[in-house]
Amino acid sequence: MIACDCFICTSSDPRDKRLRTSGLLRSDEGCVVFDTGPDFREQMLREKVKGLDAVVFTHQHKDHTAGLDDVRAFNYFQHRDMPVFGTPAVHDHLRREFYYIFEAKDYPGIPKLDLQEIDPERPFEIKDMRLTPIPMLHGKLPVLGYRCGDFAYLTDVNHIPDSSYNLLEGVKCVVISALRHQTHYSHFTLEEALEALERMQPEQAYLTHISHQLGAHAEVEKLLPPHVKVGYDGLTLDLSQWS
Repeated sequence: MIACDCFICTSSDPRDKRLRTSGLLRSDEGCVVFDTGPDFREQMLREKVKGLDAVVFTHQHKDHTAGLDDVRAFNYFQHRDMPVFGTPAVHDHLRREFYYIFEAKDYPGIPKLDLQEIDPERPFEIKDMRLTPIPMLHGKLPVLGYRCGDFAYLTDVNHIPDSSYNLLEGVKCVVISALRHQTHYSHFTLEEALEALERMQPEQAYLTHISHQLGAHAEVEKLLPPHVKVGYDGLTLDLSQWS
């Protein structure tokens, strides 16, 4: 947190150094990223990502879209437009926020995007990955989580409808947001995230979109059941163990 000198923001534990939330999903044939926040460039450099097949957006808030301009590097090395999957609302936001990408005059070096519309009620495929949208609410804003096989990525959520729980039946590994302990108008608290996980019954779960108000990584983990862990920047999961 900018200008904050609380115990979390000054912690020496590298797991307490939290960039904006994103996820990278790799398969035998492809690689996609969920959201391109303001830290997208730093995250791609840190993880040494050499190829990217698509960007998949959960929703249009700035902390999940602001880094999109940096896909231009992948345009350059891959010699193709970047497929960008999102709902019509997300694409409308991108056209406004990154207006220069969509202007008639083609300025050299701007990102090249191939907007692919998501129907929240229909799965879609990228390479060998089949992604099922999971409709949720982030305050009053409709957002999407995603399920791929036995894995689900559910960020920026404070309500999961019954119909979406049906789509999550049998999921084995879940990444879910838990912002803080105090009630928030658009995010699950830790208690609410644990209640949602209790309903889903995954074998393993990880918390993401964590604010400094949740507490230190080591201390929060003491509060959690054995199958729930606190996520951290750079965490890598081998999803084949849950396939």
